[in-house]
Amino acid sequence: MQSTLDSFQETQSTESFTLQNSKLLKVSLDQVTIQAKLGSMVAYQGDVRFERASSGGMGRLIKKTVTGEGTRLMKIDGTGEVFLAVQAQDVHLIKLENDRITCNGANVLAFDAGIDWDIKRIEGGAASAMAGGLFNMELAGSGWVALVSDGPPVLLNTGGAPTFADAQAAITWSSGVQTQVKVDANLKTLIGRGSGETVQIAFSGDGWVLVQPSEGQVQTAVSSTSGAGGGIGKMLGNLGG
Repeated sequence: MQSTLDSFQETQSTESFTLQNSKLLKVSLDQVTIQAKLGSMVAYQGDVRFERASSGGMGRLIKKTVTGEGTRLMKIDGTGEVFLAVQAQDVHLIKLENDRITCNGANVLAFDAGIDWDIKRIEGGAASAMAGGLFNMELAGSGWVALVSDGPPVLLNTGGAPTFADAQAAITWSSGVQTQVKVDANLKTLIGRGSGETVQIAFSGDGWVLVQPSEGQVQTAVSSTSGAGGGIGKMLGNLGG
């Protein structure tokens, strides 16, 4: 049979995390446990097991509950290959070596066994209080991190000039960057004639921030996701966690 399907053959790589294409992440498992966004599995081969990931302690559970930050995760282990995606969003890989990054929880797709996470608050004094507080996921350690963006992002150097981004558009930033909440509140805002860009994050210091060309897709409930990934996500989502 003749076809043009050969261009879609699996990508071969010696790395555990690799891009099958710009929308699809391939993870090679060899008796290690990774964590991934609940419901993000679209296919797998081999002896692969899925389990609802706990919050990793009462402290982090309380943070997730109170702040609403973070993402619902599942543990994946075994031997084989698993393919992960979220609504055909663009996938990006970052390899940490005893380092950390801060991420918007909605943009976290998966991370390696050597990566730990926590929820951190963006400082901002009175401005932060007016904004209700902004919280993000911090990923730290050594290994791969996979993120998704709603469209091709831009990587901005934060050391050359004052840098600001919408809180939902800023996907992730490096460990050397300081952040503050900036609230652009004035009389026009109070009477409904403001720009709508009231709350931003200010970035400063040597480093970078990755910004997507969107304020994020509307998050679809796991229970309404169709297909195999959604099926496992729905079952795991019904477990305690």
